[in-house]
Amino acid sequence: MNLPGYPYTPKKFEVRPGLSMSYLDEGPREGEVVVMLHGNPSWSYYWRNLVSGLSDKYRCIVPDHIGMGHSDKPGDRDYDYTLQSRIDDVTALLNHLGIAGPVTLAVHDWGGMIGFGWALTHAAQVKRLVITNTAAFPLPAAKKMPWQLSLGRDSKFGAFVIRAFNAFSSGASYQGVETKMPADVRRAYVSPYNNWANRISTLRFMQDIPLHPGDKAWALVEAAGQRLPQFADRPAFIGWGLKDFVFDKHFLAGFTKALPNAQVTAFEDAGHYVLEDKRAELVPAIRKFLDTHPLA
Repeated sequence: MNLPGYPYTPKKFEVRPGLSMSYLDEGPREGEVVVMLHGNPSWSYYWRNLVSGLSDKYRCIVPDHIGMGHSDKPGDRDYDYTLQSRIDDVTALLNHLGIAGPVTLAVHDWGGMIGFGWALTHAAQVKRLVITNTAAFPLPAAKKMPWQLSLGRDSKFGAFVIRAFNAFSSGASYQGVETKMPADVRRAYVSPYNNWANRISTLRFMQDIPLHPGDKAWALVEAAGQRLPQFADRPAFIGWGLKDFVFDKHFLAGFTKALPNAQVTAFEDAGHYVLEDKRAELVPAIRKFLDTHPLA
């Protein structure tokens, strides 16, 4: 498989009996740990340029969530595709790797929900934050649920289109950037989702979006939002593409309100995959941020 800019050999971990999680563990073992969590419908490929920009000094741990990337893609009978399952998987992976000390939490898209959900019980470990087009709280009151997500979340037709035609992953590879991806990069993004069975997680992630009390993920996301201001005393870097039609200015405002001391770099000409549109600016900026705020 041609994966431009991704020269890494993923490792495997049996995160649950019979289920293998793929992950990258790049950089010196003694380096400060950066945990990078992707969302939907991407995979660890989203973080590849940041890994290459940090891994000479920092230990970069980048999982593919179950059903995504190079991880196993089980059916519903063998895996519960919920936010709590994602948090439990990250916990298991970090325990397996012996990561009990300080970490930098880097998040994108649904990775924000997962990362800050994990931080509900591991807040003391989180010493720095790198935040890119994501959420850690419920849909802001001023933000209308995008119809594209509602179609996949709430309609059988939308679910069929996602599973049959890879509509979400393929669409995101076009609509998620302002500068068109090279064809081989776009193919790399969508490559894990090459048939009906392998697209299950791109749909289940969407169906797990919490909008109301009583939704499975609601309590976790609400708790994460309530706790978010407690991280305001930690160094935080926010890199944001303002052309994201989901994680837009309303979500950015939620983070800047909760984290008023964060270093914010927002781009009018960047979309959801901000590390694609603004790789040249963001990778060195994040490296400088980490170097300027050492953990020791």
